[in-house]
Amino acid sequence: MKHLHGMRELIQYARDSGATDAALIPARDILAEDHLAGFCKPPGCDQFGKAMSCPPHVAGPSAFRQWLPLFEHALVFKIDTFSEALLSPQALLLFKKLHEIASGVQKKAVLMGFLNAKGFAGGSCKTIFCADQEKCGVIAGAPCRHPLTAKPSMSGFGINVSKLIASAGWEMKRASLSPDAAPETPVTLCGLVLID
Repeated sequence: MKHLHGMRELIQYARDSGATDAALIPARDILAEDHLAGFCKPPGCDQFGKAMSCPPHVAGPSAFRQWLPLFEHALVFKIDTFSEALLSPQALLLFKKLHEIASGVQKKAVLMGFLNAKGFAGGSCKTIFCADQEKCGVIAGAPCRHPLTAKPSMSGFGINVSKLIASAGWEMKRASLSPDAAPETPVTLCGLVLID
């Protein structure tokens, strides 16, 4: 019963921290697919190799699949927004919030006794936290400038976000970054924390 209460507390914490919603799913329901991580390679993403939280500096889908049996649950959370927000300076604030929620839930889970909790979020931490820096501090051989908030990229581990959203019982609203997209098109941003 205490375990269940702790999970409810984490869900509420995610919501209180700015998530539109949060849900608990079995960790075994998460899919990490090699071809999805492949989209991080150029020309798919211009952040490839620029941050320790992105490929090729992360362990990737095969490592994620090896970790999964060590975790019982995953707390999935989302931020609902609109296409126009992702085409504006507000985008960085939304992705920063995504990382802050993931790191906050991870920290709270650890304090509750889930010592191996591990958070992930969307977007490259280099773009979100260190866009004004020439290089990622870690890649340059220095400490991370944002060790308490920057989380590994879900994309770099090949996490199937569509299936993650479906497992949480939500509808996936895909981003359209085309300037021709209707500005009020709904978009779902997502993060997760694995809980042992």
